[in-house]
Amino acid sequence: MRRLVILLVFCISLISADQARAAAGHYVSGVEGIRAATLPPPGMYWKVYNVFYNASDMRNNNRNKAPGNFDVSVYALANRLIYSSEIEVLGGNLLFDVIFPLTYTDVSMRAGGSTVFSDNKFGIGDVFVEPFLIAWHGERYDALAALGAYVPTGEFDSDRPASAGMGFWTFMFTLGGTYYLDEAKTWSISSVARYEIHTRQEETHITPGNHFHFEWGLGKNFAQVFDIGVSGYCHWQVTDDSGPMSTSNREQAFAIGPEIGFFIEPLKLHVALRSQWEFENRNKSQGNVTALNFTYSF
Repeated sequence: MRRLVILLVFCISLISADQARAAAGHYVSGVEGIRAATLPPPGMYWKVYNVFYNASDMRNNNRNKAPGNFDVSVYALANRLIYSSEIEVLGGNLLFDVIFPLTYTDVSMRAGGSTVFSDNKFGIGDVFVEPFLIAWHGERYDALAALGAYVPTGEFDSDRPASAGMGFWTFMFTLGGTYYLDEAKTWSISSVARYEIHTRQEETHITPGNHFHFEWGLGKNFAQVFDIGVSGYCHWQVTDDSGPMSTSNREQAFAIGPEIGFFIEPLKLHVALRSQWEFENRNKSQGNVTALNFTYSF
């Protein structure tokens, strides 16, 4: 009987987790770090994101750990092509970019020594297109404003929580800035705000609530080669889900961690590594996100 009760409780947690997945936004906080609001000068760039997320902790609406054993591991390889043009708009230069993601997800839930749920999946995720991106560059600041959309190109199955796609469109607005604390631009403080508006998930008929992301970074540059600093993010679901079985439980997450980076001039390659630990999460998993990014300038 005790085992049955545990399984029932865990099944309820599973339903909640599945609804949380339906509510989850597209954008993954933590993929950008120090000087996230600084965009490159005119030219063509190829940026590769290697993002690792691991968590063995599912948090409920009270930020407490949910019952049972939960494990999720996600690896995402995202290729981003950036074209920074010399076209001037509102005093800044116009950029275009597109992101093609590949993801592998392994998720499981166990209780009472039994596997309640287990799934893993590798596939193409939802492509992100950003046709409108403006960058400004001043003597002591950089700034950006953008409008983009996630296209539901990835496969989605409501019975497969490891699905690579989300099953709905997302429109995202971005605004951010970097301020340099000294004339040599060796010290920087940066912040980027992103707002997601989601459409209805056709298979479940759920419309996820809107999400707000805030990423920040504080860094120091040495000899225009090495970077060291600290970065983090805040993530809130700001409106309720709507549709069948939707709830008023909203997601929340915070994270902080160190970052290092360096520029290899002969290869025209910039490498950045950051690792951020989440805390005070609500209605979602709580773990670590590590990103290893490569940026090549043509």
